[in-house]
Amino acid sequence: MVRDTTHPSIRIVQLSDCHLFKSTEGKLLGLNTEHSLAQVMDLICAEQPAIDLVLATGDLSQDGSSESYARFHKTMDAFSCPVYWLPGNHDLTDIMGNHQIAQRMSPCVIDQGDWQILMLDSTIRGKVPGNFSDTELQFLEQALVESTGKHVMIALHHQPVPVGSSWLDQQIVGNAAEFFKIVDRFSNVRAIIWGHVHQVFEAQRNGVQLMSVPSTCVQFMPNSQDFAVDKANPGYRWIDLNADGSLSSGVSRVTGVEFVVDYSVKGY
Repeated sequence: MVRDTTHPSIRIVQLSDCHLFKSTEGKLLGLNTEHSLAQVMDLICAEQPAIDLVLATGDLSQDGSSESYARFHKTMDAFSCPVYWLPGNHDLTDIMGNHQIAQRMSPCVIDQGDWQILMLDSTIRGKVPGNFSDTELQFLEQALVESTGKHVMIALHHQPVPVGSSWLDQQIVGNAAEFFKIVDRFSNVRAIIWGHVHQVFEAQRNGVQLMSVPSTCVQFMPNSQDFAVDKANPGYRWIDLNADGSLSSGVSRVTGVEFVVDYSVKGY
């Protein structure tokens, strides 16, 4: 986890799917999400002394309550760097926006050295699956047109490709083909990252790195036909964006803590 300072890069921390409740006692599948987020934050603070940017990729709240967003915002104050949010299917964007300044919520373009990060909204209000609005796709296209001379990473909530879990892949971005039709026109797109799936997925598509991140609370079983909870611990992803357009990344999980999860529950 020691950072290579001989070749300066942009260190990003991605966290996702915190599922906080109005009450600090709120539980998802038996797990107290406030407690698990605190454990992940302790891990990040211990491992990451020099973060340039934090990306929170959706489902920050389970119930869309103002209280949950206020506490998440306060928790993010532990970072001295900018923190950007985008919504997930459990989030209520209008309430969420009351607790994060407008330019730090999706859709937005983040300029960071030789890189640009595009934060997109893949949610359909009141629905679980993802889909990009026409406006969002137009924003993406225009941002990529204007990204000349920069390497690009795109962040969203829903997976744009199947991750191998049948029940989760029913919730994939519905118009992913339109999304990739735009992305494929631009050779400077280096990576696409997302949350939602509560598990680690890594692949490449046309030379573009594809990556998901663990949840800060409950994990879902990879390659599962039906809803299934994994016994892996909560965690986060770190990403180093290098000036030459290359990147490196890894996932770190909380250790030494036993989290209480109700594995008998068959949905959330």
